[in-house]
Amino acid sequence: MTRVFSYRDSALNNREPLFPQVTTQCGLFATYGPCIPACKLIIRRDIFQEPRLRQEQTICTAVECQGVGLHSGAPVSLRLLPAAAGSGIIFRRTDLDGFEIEAVSHNVARVSYATSLMKKGVLISTTEHLLSAFIGLGIDNAIVELDNLELPILDGSARPFVEMIHKAGIRRQRRPRTYLRIRRELELREASKFIAIYPANTYSVSYAINFPHPLIGRETFQVDLSDGNYLRQIAAARTFGFLHEADAMRQQGLIRGASTENAIVLTRDGLMNPPLRFEDEFVRHKVLDLIGDLALLGKQILGNVVADRAGHAMHTALVSRILKDKTLWEETTVEDLSFSTSPTTEQTAEKLGNAHPI
Repeated sequence: MTRVFSYRDSALNNREPLFPQVTTQCGLFATYGPCIPACKLIIRRDIFQEPRLRQEQTICTAVECQGVGLHSGAPVSLRLLPAAAGSGIIFRRTDLDGFEIEAVSHNVARVSYATSLMKKGVLISTTEHLLSAFIGLGIDNAIVELDNLELPILDGSARPFVEMIHKAGIRRQRRPRTYLRIRRELELREASKFIAIYPANTYSVSYAINFPHPLIGRETFQVDLSDGNYLRQIAAARTFGFLHEADAMRQQGLIRGASTENAIVLTRDGLMNPPLRFEDEFVRHKVLDLIGDLALLGKQILGNVVADRAGHAMHTALVSRILKDKTLWEETTVEDLSFSTSPTTEQTAEKLGNAHPI
């Protein structure tokens, strides 16, 4: 029987609760194995994404959580299940007779304040945090069941999803993993926004944001998604919003499930809910979103992505442009790779600086 676990409960071995009497939106977790507090990130070498994994991966067993949608405010139960090799990531609406929507570019619907998928009029909303966790942990195949239109926001980061996958376990499959390796650069510009992808033999992201707020301003961050860097540097970064914009957004039908438990809330000159998890948590969350949106390519990437104030719409536009032009990329396995020199940190920083000088 599936065991339901809340990190509000006492910890294992009759110890005191790690989070006594705390009310949060991280939700309830159910697993078939030992329970670990969902909001305490456990760094383990054996679940790190290898730079170039030879085989596809799925999870070992089912795991589930409950929460609310960030924009809809609707309660939702979500369950992750193993999937056969070659399946990819498939969303399944259990409230609509198990209708399935594949996590691929041609199913992208809306991309304003979150990334949504739609197929034959059926919607799946706010997919980016879970898809980001799948990429960060190297999960190629999984079924995602949910009983409402929007995924739960949990704590506003990918960390609870990482913990779910960790609890379920990761299983290598026999099928060789096929990578989408970028062969030549692609750059997109829209007014002050910029996004590009360049050839590389690993997957790296450089991002810049610029908000007129004393705690943000111009922030930049670069990460190579190998050797556990996603877990250490990206997974825990939370979504954020501005208090003075909240009423207008709710009138548009947005952020009805938002709270200080699942988002960083900024006042005009500070924070409603300190502390930050990282000094530059804002730009790190943009990297998290980008990784989730680029998961819609349907394959693990070998390329260097550079973005400046891009956002969901430009993220998914890059995906669409890449897939439409097959001269930009090739499918490859680890055995096929001929290792050339990847861009250096200095070269990537130069590209980001040239995109839009400060």
